[in-house]
Amino acid sequence: MKKKLLALLCAAMLLLSLTGCAGSGKTSNDELVLYTWEEMFPQEVLDGFTKKTGVKIIYSNFDYDETMLEKLTQAKGGDYDVVIADDYIIEQAISAGLVSEIDKSVVTNFSNINPRYQGQFYDPEDKYTVPYGCGIPLIVYDPAAVDFEIKGYNDLWNPALKDSVAITANYRVINGITLLSMGKSMNEEDLDVIAQAGEKLLALAPNIRLIQDDNTQNALLNGEAAAAFLYTSQVTQVMAENPNLKVVYPEEGLGFGIMAAFIPSNAPNKQAANEFLRYLLEPEISKACMEYIGYVNTTGAADSIVNPMLVAPESAGSGEFIMNVSEEANDAYNRNWTAFKAACGQ
Repeated sequence: MKKKLLALLCAAMLLLSLTGCAGSGKTSNDELVLYTWEEMFPQEVLDGFTKKTGVKIIYSNFDYDETMLEKLTQAKGGDYDVVIADDYIIEQAISAGLVSEIDKSVVTNFSNINPRYQGQFYDPEDKYTVPYGCGIPLIVYDPAAVDFEIKGYNDLWNPALKDSVAITANYRVINGITLLSMGKSMNEEDLDVIAQAGEKLLALAPNIRLIQDDNTQNALLNGEAAAAFLYTSQVTQVMAENPNLKVVYPEEGLGFGIMAAFIPSNAPNKQAANEFLRYLLEPEISKACMEYIGYVNTTGAADSIVNPMLVAPESAGSGEFIMNVSEEANDAYNRNWTAFKAACGQ
């Protein structure tokens, strides 16, 4: 009996070693760990990659870019195979040596990227990243509720908009559009100029109805606000629900933000990671992704098939990116924001 039990035990151990069931049930080559925000992909796109390659995608998400960078730093560039995050934090990750160069012998369709989204400040030589989507926050307003034409940021200060403007809650972006309204850079480092922007921002407070990042567009749809400054995905949603609203590309200039995909320096499955980047640049895949998340399409090869609302006009090419600034400047932006929210009662 003991011999029989021993034989059964040995057979079971052999089976476990052959199948990998003693661990995760998969080898590293069978899985790709994708690390980004929630709801960034339609499930059929993820399933399509698995069907095409046999590689299962493990979807892991973070809340803020800074959370991602902290986790990636702790993992020493490991644990994750593909990360999608914002441009400014990617610049920090690259500087910290946490990002691998793309294997362009695998990512053979890199030229599908629209040139306007290549060679940006966070990856000037296009060695490390593939753009996933572009954000261009814009003003949207209801012509039936506003008795003048809104052309730019300065119009948001018009007293006629008292208690009727909804804005998103990114402190750098709101400081940035205030600076643009003054003819300054969104990345101003001069502390005196930043302080002047803080004073102008306080003057906007009487017009603010809502400061909110999530579903800010609902304030326009339900009539709570007459005008709003919205993220790209929110602009897409609100215009789909009420095409009578008007979208404004502010005359003072635009703010850009690019989400991009990169492969960490010690990614467990770099081969599959590069294959996934190539997959994202297929026009039909890019179309499906951008129409799901509502961001501006960065894959030029998909421009002719994607929803036209998701293709930035040529006039948008003069926008400015929010970039990393000195600690002193960042502290000044935070002080402006804190004082502004207090003045708005939020």
